[in-house]
Amino acid sequence: MRDTSNPKPTTLGEEGGHDGVPEFGDPASVHLIVGTSRARIVLSGEIDADIGPELGEATAEAEATGLPVEIDAHHITFMDSSGVAFLARLGSRMPHKVRILRAPPTVKFLLEVTRIGELLEIVDEDEGLD
Repeated sequence: MRDTSNPKPTTLGEEGGHDGVPEFGDPASVHLIVGTSRARIVLSGEIDADIGPELGEATAEAEATGLPVEIDAHHITFMDSSGVAFLARLGSRMPHKVRILRAPPTVKFLLEVTRIGELLEIVDEDEGLD
């Protein structure tokens, strides 16, 4: 799961719909990329209870780095309550404020109505990973 060889954000490339953009119904994926100053968890597809173990593993590995954590949410096509719970746990456990990058409108809405967004820093731009 951990990719430390290339600390740049991943590209989904051939996956999903047109031009690599996931479409509703695409399988979920969770990847951890560790940079020099931050750890990034890249989520794509449907974030639901089916990927709970992968989310737990990524969280444990990100915590073990001791670095601030950010979530690249740009390619999330669906998120249920288990995805929201994952973000709430992450936001409340990490010593640094967790950043959510490029969240789609539906994810932003969920974070707003559940007030989980108050635990997180929601950022519309991606500065890249160093």
